[in-house]
Amino acid sequence: MSTPPISAGRRRASRATYWRLALATVGSGLYKAFNANKTSWIGLAVFLVVALLAILAPVIAPYDPLQQNILYRLKPPSEAHWFGTDYYGRDTLSRILWGARISLTIGLLAIGSAMVIGTLIGMIAGYFGGRTDLIIMQVMDVLLAFPSLILGLIVVAMLGPSIANLVIAIALTAIPPFSRIARAPTIAVKNREFIEAGHALGYSHTRLMFRHILPNIAPEVLVMGSLWLATAIRVEASLAFIGLGVNPPTATWGGMIREGFENILDSFWLALFPSLAILIVVFALNLLGDGLRDAVDPRLKGEQ
Repeated sequence: MSTPPISAGRRRASRATYWRLALATVGSGLYKAFNANKTSWIGLAVFLVVALLAILAPVIAPYDPLQQNILYRLKPPSEAHWFGTDYYGRDTLSRILWGARISLTIGLLAIGSAMVIGTLIGMIAGYFGGRTDLIIMQVMDVLLAFPSLILGLIVVAMLGPSIANLVIAIALTAIPPFSRIARAPTIAVKNREFIEAGHALGYSHTRLMFRHILPNIAPEVLVMGSLWLATAIRVEASLAFIGLGVNPPTATWGGMIREGFENILDSFWLALFPSLAILIVVFALNLLGDGLRDAVDPRLKGEQ
């Protein structure tokens, strides 16, 4: 009567040990790759600093981002307002800090969702093959035919501008690339001897896919995730710029650029500083992606 609990406990311990070793191996590989590509540390550090500033925005922002003061509208950068003020007298620095929360949240939620869904779809297509693979990849090809901005524009125009709808729109544009990046290594891994041994031992498809195939394709997916996070931030800013972002007066980087563009000749700083924020984050994520790429495939090191 006591054997099943002991057996179950051993299985749980074995699974925990397996995942600890897998994470330790991945972490060691990333550390070595980052040391070989020092700029990756710069990208990671810059992104973490921006994320920390976004988290601490309620504490460190000097003003309420929604507080209007017409007497101080369109003021250039000064000691009181480091990045100047906008048309309604709102502090630009405070709005950039709060806008980072919205832009990064939308990007992370969208790419996180796309990563999970796209990887699952790609694994199913690559693992089962045949007609399942054909149908899934044909649907993905149709979605890939649309540029990410255009597809996002169509979805937001249909659903309406909101944070949730922006996440859905951006995630939908990113699912096909993630499915493709997961499918190719899945096809390669499923033909290896340890997968065939799993079939012989009667392992379920779910166990083989998630315990044995997923850890082998995860690095490629992570590289894609870092690069597509930069794309998601650009798409969100572009949609906000054309009026399909989060509704004002909520601060977003793209919305601030749009407002600044209306006064670009007289108040250049309104568009300059949020544009620099996007540039810095995208550049940092690209540097980070280079480090992850080198960790996944050192043969690609230095290629553009």
